[in-house]
Amino acid sequence: MPSDPYENHDAALPQPVREHLGQQLRSTYNAEAEKPDYLGDPGLPPEFTPQLRRLEGRLKAHDTGREAVEDALNDILRELPAKS
Repeated sequence: MPSDPYENHDAALPQPVREHLGQQLRSTYNAEAEKPDYLGDPGLPPEFTPQLRRLEGRLKAHDTGREAVEDALNDILRELPAKS
């Protein structure tokens, strides 16, 4: 039971006050949040770092291999005689 019978506990805060408090809350949350390694990083727990590094290495190797095969095929196609 409220200590003051005239106090309205259902009253909403004015819009400027809510916006200010929301900004303060977001600032505090962002300041305490883990900093991302790069833009778009979802900020995963550090336990996933080794797995992510291995995955990144595999993806880079895959892309490098694909580019090498593509270049080799393009060289072969350039050497073929043109169809008349």
